[in-house]
Amino acid sequence: MGVDKQRVAVIGGGAAGFFGAIAAATPQTSVTLYEAGPECLAKVRISGGGRCNVTHHCFDPAQLVQNYPRGGKALRGAFSRFQPQDTITWYQQHGVKLKTEADGRMFPVTDDSTTIVDCLMQAASQAGVIIKTRMPVRQVTKTPGGFSLGLTEGEVGCDRILLATGSSPQGYRIAQSLGHTIEPPVPSLFTFTIKDTALRQRSGLSMNPVEVKLKLVGQKQPLIQTGPVLITHWGLSGPAILKLSAWGARGLHDQGYQGTVLINWLPQLSQDEVRAQLQQAKGEGGKRAIANHNPTPAPKRLWTYFVERAHIDLQAQWATLSNKAINTLTQELCQGEYSIQGKGVFKDEFVTCGGVRLKEVDFKTMESRLCPGLFCAGEILDIDGITGGFNFQSAWTTGWLAGQEIKSGLPKSASVPPHYSQRSE
Repeated sequence: MGVDKQRVAVIGGGAAGFFGAIAAATPQTSVTLYEAGPECLAKVRISGGGRCNVTHHCFDPAQLVQNYPRGGKALRGAFSRFQPQDTITWYQQHGVKLKTEADGRMFPVTDDSTTIVDCLMQAASQAGVIIKTRMPVRQVTKTPGGFSLGLTEGEVGCDRILLATGSSPQGYRIAQSLGHTIEPPVPSLFTFTIKDTALRQRSGLSMNPVEVKLKLVGQKQPLIQTGPVLITHWGLSGPAILKLSAWGARGLHDQGYQGTVLINWLPQLSQDEVRAQLQQAKGEGGKRAIANHNPTPAPKRLWTYFVERAHIDLQAQWATLSNKAINTLTQELCQGEYSIQGKGVFKDEFVTCGGVRLKEVDFKTMESRLCPGLFCAGEILDIDGITGGFNFQSAWTTGWLAGQEIKSGLPKSASVPPHYSQRSE
């Protein structure tokens, strides 16, 4: 290379692209980031309701990978080199402290995503990264000396490329043009549309914990998740539903978002224990209306929904409740069946499964196995995590690994953080 700087093009100004650009920048590299939109880090800015769920408080790679419906196996070694503890350290070194919430999600102590955006922008500026917004890359061509980028304003040459375009169709087209296979992209992390007017009228109510099981045609075993469930004006949402949608993303897509979800609203109790509680309520309730004596932790408006769903008169007296009615109500509480008839959109943090086939990328370096000099990071890969900071963590990790390799050109072991240098892959 002589005295010439290595020219690096980063395509995509999201979390992975930005972090990769910062990691790749040295006095010997000239890094230019191309973002098609009007601003970078748009998803970072709106994520977590504007608070930015930076990562998750899970520091064991073996446990961490269990939160990725697709890509966990490939990420196992990557997380041994850069994981949430490294993310926390990096932000702390750049003046941003993170805090951990009860469910393990980590946010900036300011509860403001602008803190993260400003930190990344400042780090990029200090590293000398050149940022060009409203600058879509139309095409990429492999050349004998590197690559040629087709921009609106003409052709630009570079030595190495980091492709971090998220779920952009244009990014997929570029990857395909350079020899990669794209696993069909389909939505992940979405809510369920339930066409039950009485349920929708309880919009805003929630319960935690709730066990939800997803049954799809042709599926031997149901998918199961436990956690908070929120009733919305279109159906069901909340962490348990979103996690279930991630694990069932392909199956639900293939079946037109039609399926059945079984809900155990009281998973902390066995079915026999629930039945016994209802029998006890019958003995204690006497002449009281069933609607007015709720023996469960469910909000009263949700309790009345369960009673109506069991075809029991809300004004009937507890003392008149038959054993058959108690069994029906027990079934509704422990194994209520709901028909999924479409999906909603998780607007703030929309995630897509699918992307560049993982076997075609070396996860030690994030370099393409098919096109030397091309690196991939973030959601353009066939990786997606459940809600809770896992998607950002895979972006930080893959971006960092790519940037380290781009700037060094040395074996990965030469640029591992010191406190991870002895870890096995």
